[in-house]
Amino acid sequence: MKGFAKEGLLAAFLAAAIVLATAAPSLSAPAQKNIILATTTSTQDSGLLDVLIPAFEKKTGYFVKTISVGSGQAMAMGQKGEADVLLVHSPTAEKKFMAEGFGLDRLLVMHNDFIVLGAAADPAAIKAAKTTPEAFKKIAAAGALFLSRGDNSGTHSKEKGIWQAAGISPAGQKWYQETGLGMGQTLNVANEKSGYTLADRGTYLALKKNLSLSILKEGDPILLNIYHVIGVNPGKWPKVNAEGAKAFSAFMVSAEVQAIIKTFGLDKYGSPLFFPDAGKKEDALGK
Repeated sequence: MKGFAKEGLLAAFLAAAIVLATAAPSLSAPAQKNIILATTTSTQDSGLLDVLIPAFEKKTGYFVKTISVGSGQAMAMGQKGEADVLLVHSPTAEKKFMAEGFGLDRLLVMHNDFIVLGAAADPAAIKAAKTTPEAFKKIAAAGALFLSRGDNSGTHSKEKGIWQAAGISPAGQKWYQETGLGMGQTLNVANEKSGYTLADRGTYLALKKNLSLSILKEGDPILLNIYHVIGVNPGKWPKVNAEGAKAFSAFMVSAEVQAIIKTFGLDKYGSPLFFPDAGKKEDALGK
């Protein structure tokens, strides 16, 4: 699991196996067994996929090759026919992806939220800010170090949206540094430099024991973090494993998997890392 939180995963995996063991097995082996899943570093770093992928493979007979990148990179792979199915968290970009015909379907899977982290000393005094854009304004005014992923991921997209809402263009400023790394690595850099950063709560909780960063801003509606599963359109790329993508999408929104997501991380962190949303309306989330 690349050195990330392992405790509690065994229990989660066993729970997944028990739940899914009662599900009906595949009627026949898939004709094309390999599926390429392009997903975000947050689903990988949190440990969720370490539980779900083996369960999916055992249930269906498919073999999943997971490529963990930012949401933007994952969708770029889909646009080139280099992935069969996507698990991403950048709704605005996803809608554009669908409108351009690259996605066959887009299903709501789960959500958690973003949080603004920093040293407990909080040099820019953002904890007192009423909103996240106001907090970002304080960071800029103080010239306090901010670590951005800078990788066109869903997290980076959210961060850019917050800067825009704050009326600030941070690019090129000495206090604004882009790591070009995934969420877990960016957290480590922010931790080493005692800088501010934006992270998804799931990855932060999974790595919290090795971090001295504190949550300084949370709960703002702008920080909602929503995940969808998208099958790549075989009409654009005939070699795409459409059946495999369909099976994976159905698996992610199934009652069995949604039940696993509901409790994943609860035993270790006292709170689940994600909240299941299959069948819900996106505009009703976070209310």
